[in-house]
Amino acid sequence: MTFASLRLAEPLLAALTAEGYSTPTPIQARAIPPILAGKDLLGCAQTGTGKTAAFALPLLQRVMLDSPHRPSVEPHRKRLTRALILSPTRELASQIGQSIRTYGGQTGVRYAVIFGGVGQTPQVQSLRSGIDVLIATPGRLLDLMNQGHVELSHIEFFVLDEADRMLDMGFIHDIRKVVAQLPPKRQNLMFSATMPTEIRQLANTILHHPEYIEVAPVSSTVDLIEQSVFHVRKENKPTLLAHLYDALPMARSLVFMRTKHGADKLVKKLRGGGIHAEAIHGNKTQNARQRSLGNFKSGKIPMLVATDIAARGIDVDGVTHVINYDIPNEPETYVHRIGRTGRAGATGEAIAFCGDGDERTFLRDIEKLIKKKISVRDDHPEYAQNHKLIAPQPSFDADRDERRQDRRAPKPHKPAVAHKQGKGVRSAHRDGQPARPENMRPESKHAHSPHAHKPANQPAAHPLAARSSHAPRPTHGARHGGGHGGGHGGGYGGGQNGHHASKHRKGPSGRGAHHRAHRER
Repeated sequence: MTFASLRLAEPLLAALTAEGYSTPTPIQARAIPPILAGKDLLGCAQTGTGKTAAFALPLLQRVMLDSPHRPSVEPHRKRLTRALILSPTRELASQIGQSIRTYGGQTGVRYAVIFGGVGQTPQVQSLRSGIDVLIATPGRLLDLMNQGHVELSHIEFFVLDEADRMLDMGFIHDIRKVVAQLPPKRQNLMFSATMPTEIRQLANTILHHPEYIEVAPVSSTVDLIEQSVFHVRKENKPTLLAHLYDALPMARSLVFMRTKHGADKLVKKLRGGGIHAEAIHGNKTQNARQRSLGNFKSGKIPMLVATDIAARGIDVDGVTHVINYDIPNEPETYVHRIGRTGRAGATGEAIAFCGDGDERTFLRDIEKLIKKKISVRDDHPEYAQNHKLIAPQPSFDADRDERRQDRRAPKPHKPAVAHKQGKGVRSAHRDGQPARPENMRPESKHAHSPHAHKPANQPAAHPLAARSSHAPRPTHGARHGGGHGGGHGGGYGGGQNGHHASKHRKGPSGRGAHHRAHRER
């Protein structure tokens, strides 16, 4: 089968010939005819199979020939936006825009790409000039809709690409808001790398009697990709990655991380070891992401570290290695990751770094999904600390249970007379003397306050008494006889009876008597 047999228009065939394409991929061969016939479609195919061209080619042909105000008939009329393509990430939106420009260069179709992370002024200017096809991310699209810059009342073709990632990123509510603004009569196309139950439920609310196309099972992996796994401790993963980079070698490698912070941290370590790598994730500005992606495509950097969200839309030929630095918690994500290599009949290698704990569980889930045991590699380098992590053995659980039993066993009783909640209280008698707070000064021989510290071996009468059973640090007056009245019984609680006297009188022997007594001493 050739593209010409699919009844594509001559401008599209010329563009495909210029790009060196003559034979459609399975998803393209099965999706293009029903789309040209005007049917709704739900397509499932793993990454790298040509999903973008599968909807871009027939979409361009229908906009060019079937629209009432098609560009070839009324070139000077202001364009009405007739096709909307929703993408989850900026990179994927840019990639789709590149495909529309490549295939539609001779069709007269005008398009615009809008996404967040950059200024909106150039995007608004493109919308005002009139376009036929709009490629957008949900957030920026809703923002410009609320500002009155986007009109969707003339949409005839609606495409939802990477629907599974849309749901993972929490765009389901944004999608419903956009769909609510579309005309009821339209053609709907939905493509996804995986097909979980949630995607089918969403498809039932958008598509009308769709054609369902699945060119490969969700659990399938490319046969030309060699898969292996290292059991390695987390702190040794950077050393292992640097070792593999020198030993293999890695001509063009894509490293997947779970977090943005982890990606930046790894790039810093790699650069310290002389490996030119850059990170791409959601916290990077759009210009920085495009620059890093451009450097990776052109070969200026041999390694790109990416998170899953930012990696959607990375369409780079010649990726030799995919490194799962962090094992994904969703098995389908693993299939999507390693599909970045082994494209177009080329061979590729996928290597996973599996630590202990949850990552071992994730690895077992992946092997269940792909129905294949991933081979374990043992050619570790010498690590500075904590040598290689040994693969799980049957005795592992028994040793763990034994350690747990040791922790649960009752400890030998140690006699402790001191109150455990008091700060600074010694936990036992010393030389037969009762314990006292270490932060408590010895009592003055003049002090006989009823608030003197009780021995630590006397229990408190109230639960809160444990916190207040130790007297605060004695005041200046208490050290010289108690209270503000000095050692002569005057003032606010002076002497032994001063506490009770302070409630009834403030006689001449009060505060002033205290200072006079001080001066006389």
